[in-house]
Amino acid sequence: MSHLPLAVLAVSIPEILALVEFVVRILMVIVVLVRKASRPSVAAGWLVLVLAVPFLGAFLYFTVGETRFGRRRIERHAKILTRIDQPWLRQFESPHAAIPESSPIPRELASVATKVAFGEPRAGHRLRLFSNSDESIDAIIAEVDRATDHCHLLFYIWLDDATGRRLGEALSSAAARGVACRVLLDAVGSKHFLRSETRRAMQAAGVEVEAALPVNVVRMLLSRLDLRNHRKIAVIDGRVGFTGSQNVADASFAPKTKFAPWIDCMVRIEGPAVRALQTIFVIDWLLDAAPSRAELPVERVLSIEPPCHADGVVAQVIATGPNYHQHAVTQIVQAIVHLSRRELVLTTPYFVPDGATLTNLAVAARRGVDVRLVVPARNDSRLVDLASRALRRPLLEAGVSIEEFHGGLLHAKTIVADGEVGVVMSANLDLRSYELNFECGLLVFDEGFAKELRALQRSYQARSTPAPVDAIEERPLHVRLAEGLASVMSPLL
Repeated sequence: MSHLPLAVLAVSIPEILALVEFVVRILMVIVVLVRKASRPSVAAGWLVLVLAVPFLGAFLYFTVGETRFGRRRIERHAKILTRIDQPWLRQFESPHAAIPESSPIPRELASVATKVAFGEPRAGHRLRLFSNSDESIDAIIAEVDRATDHCHLLFYIWLDDATGRRLGEALSSAAARGVACRVLLDAVGSKHFLRSETRRAMQAAGVEVEAALPVNVVRMLLSRLDLRNHRKIAVIDGRVGFTGSQNVADASFAPKTKFAPWIDCMVRIEGPAVRALQTIFVIDWLLDAAPSRAELPVERVLSIEPPCHADGVVAQVIATGPNYHQHAVTQIVQAIVHLSRRELVLTTPYFVPDGATLTNLAVAARRGVDVRLVVPARNDSRLVDLASRALRRPLLEAGVSIEEFHGGLLHAKTIVADGEVGVVMSANLDLRSYELNFECGLLVFDEGFAKELRALQRSYQARSTPAPVDAIEERPLHVRLAEGLASVMSPLL
């Protein structure tokens, strides 16, 4: 009789585990339905996961399922915005650009972007488009070599390769002659560089190098770890700026050389947009820099007036993030798709957008717009590639032309609409860029720039082949099953 309770307990353990698993499933279903009610596709993905593997699903949901920015960071960000949003600083802003009534796409797109993103359309810009990674880095280094006051750089990836060391040496030389050099790098994207000898040499020379959104166990409990700063920004002396898709890395991209070369696009900017880029850098620096190094002369650097050219073009900076204008990227993309009337060309390395983007692209093609999507033929992310391919059929059937680039990994994120608007940005056409990453880009309302950017897109198309719709059914069953599973899970990517 003395052994009976143990026997009963032994028999009951599987039943207890089954009961706990059932309770976890029910609770997680309730949590997902309540928290994700406004986003059915995301809710569906999480429901599949928590019902299939409840314990792992629950862990992943509470780790990366909520866009938790952290209470302290939210409070610090609010204080930073209050400090920056001062009437006296606005006196340095150039007048808003007046877009002619005869230009419906630029006018209506600028209106949307102004309401949902960071900046306003301003006139007076001179722009230079870079399609070669070495040339864009050379241009940044040339500006660093000319700097007399400060160099502010913000990048997602900085590799300790030839390019990373060259730019590091240029900044070290600038710091040695008294230029204030501040570098902010994403803690995950640049994790190896942040531990490198090059970083230590830069700091020894006087360059301040900080990690954005650091990852550790404590942060995992307070905020979501995969919120990343994906921006690419350089501001030199408050007079010249750069933004686009280029990281600080060789085109051969050492971590993934078999997909190389990386094909990127950057824009050099002179004009009022430089102050907008400066403001974005200042906000991110104050948010992430160590308190001992956060003493940045905010008022002075933001009061620097960039050159404004009488013959310059109209442009507008867009900046988004989980703490500020979270859904701006998707709303701006939706606006561009809706407003296009003749031709819409998009390039992106990662195409796993929301359902609204897919539907609207298909509708645009059906109403007669020549919609072309250019993506890499080989993607460095197998899961993203599977999910992307699963989304193609309705687009192809609607008349969207999907072209696969064979000259390396096409990493440029560009859009041209009707030859009137050009967009160069850091954001991919995927849910991560739409909702999780800190992103930045430039809208340009000028036919000359749009023509130049469209010519760059044509150079990508010249090295691409069309993806035929009938090839979808010819793929092996196991591949289509993998694509289907990746498609169901795509809202979680």
